[in-house]
Amino acid sequence: MDMKSVEKKWHDKWEQAGFHNFDKKNADKKHYVLEMFSYPSAAKLHLGHWYNYAPTDSYARFKKMQGCAVFQPMGFDAFGLPAENYAIKTGIHPKDSTEANIANMEQTLQAMGASFDWSAEIKTCEPDYYRWTQWMFLQLYKKGLAYRKEALVNWCPSCETVLANEQVVNGVCERCKTTVLRKDMTQWFFKITDYAEELLSGLDTIDWPEKTKQMQRNWIGKSTGCEIIFNVDSPEGEEIRVFTTRCDTVFGVNYVVLAPEHPLLKKLTTPENEQAVNAYIEYAAKANDIDRLSSTREKTGVFTGSYAINPVNGKKIPIYTADYVLYSYGTGAVMAVSAHDERDFEFAQKYNLPVTQVIAAKKGETVLPFVENGVLINSGKFDGLFGEEAREAIAQYLTEIGKGSKKTNYRLRDWSVSRQRYWGAPIPVIHCPKCGAVGVPEQDLPVELPYDVEFRPSGKSPLASHEGFMNCKCPKCGGDATRDPDTLDTFVCSS
Repeated sequence: MDMKSVEKKWHDKWEQAGFHNFDKKNADKKHYVLEMFSYPSAAKLHLGHWYNYAPTDSYARFKKMQGCAVFQPMGFDAFGLPAENYAIKTGIHPKDSTEANIANMEQTLQAMGASFDWSAEIKTCEPDYYRWTQWMFLQLYKKGLAYRKEALVNWCPSCETVLANEQVVNGVCERCKTTVLRKDMTQWFFKITDYAEELLSGLDTIDWPEKTKQMQRNWIGKSTGCEIIFNVDSPEGEEIRVFTTRCDTVFGVNYVVLAPEHPLLKKLTTPENEQAVNAYIEYAAKANDIDRLSSTREKTGVFTGSYAINPVNGKKIPIYTADYVLYSYGTGAVMAVSAHDERDFEFAQKYNLPVTQVIAAKKGETVLPFVENGVLINSGKFDGLFGEEAREAIAQYLTEIGKGSKKTNYRLRDWSVSRQRYWGAPIPVIHCPKCGAVGVPEQDLPVELPYDVEFRPSGKSPLASHEGFMNCKCPKCGGDATRDPDTLDTFVCSS
């Protein structure tokens, strides 16, 4: 038997009969089966695609045999950096290469005989799709949930482009192996932190595996603690704010750490320490956030030459910069208590800093660092208090003296959605010298991605060099204005 001809015969019959198309007349029996859409970043499908689709297709057929009206669409998540990198590598325009790849993948997927409803196919790189990506951006922008600010990004000086964290491997660009730097650039963000608590509490109501839900809880990272103010020992008396879940250890603070990106760092660095601090800032810029937080990474830092004043006992404590503190998390500064934190203890031993124990186990002294709840010692009038009682009392005291207050913090950060690349949905914002940033009117969507663009990296967003795209009129005042040159992260389209 000629298997290929038999397969083709039945595939053709199924297609002609619309056998896999969703029957809207039976909507009362509808059953939605959705798999991850294919990403056409290379010339062909790979085996992993079918590992993904075969089990769900078997499930869809099973539901159809049970009498359900199954809707199983297929589409292509077609924008993004991998597709653009493929185009750069081959010299073929991203639109041309992506469309050719999609056609090839469509043919392969159809030959597999999966029960996809091709009449509902979508491609995220087509204007009739990404107009809705842009529409969604505008709704968030109107509500203040899409905003623009300076932020640190991964920058490859060889490719002259921003890289996502997953494109940075061991501190180098995955494509050209050049050391990746961290630099400030203006970015658009979605304010997902406004929904941190709602996202967290919602995990209790959904039917997900507990392991998956715990991963999400850890990612959101809710911490309840105290924000404490340390004044700098200087004529200006600058303030360093730190967040801690263990304010019961505040009497044992033996140094304060600023992230290398902290705006106060250079101001607090004394002339004799400037060279060392600048060198350390450059060193820290070569590592991404994931590497910097690694528990196996050696703890390093540099003294700024300045001191802070502990608000509860008046002691002068040195101010360091260290890359294990991230400016993007919390306040970008931490109080270090080496007697009661493993990371701080390792740092103190390396730099010969004094260690003061302020918590002891119930049955006496313990080996440092002691990180559990215990009885306060060396803590003035709070000696003898235990655990949460001690934290409550010290938080109340800090509030009374105007040096702190209770606070809830989240590890979750706002989502950086702008990319300085070509192959993505243009951000629907116009910048006017008179009116500022103005959203494109909904009736003018989509803002189409022009074809005649030099998409190879040049150090700035490719669209910025396209005068026909960039130059426009302000929707508010009618004056000369320019479009935003960035494009949206592909995950905005696919989400």
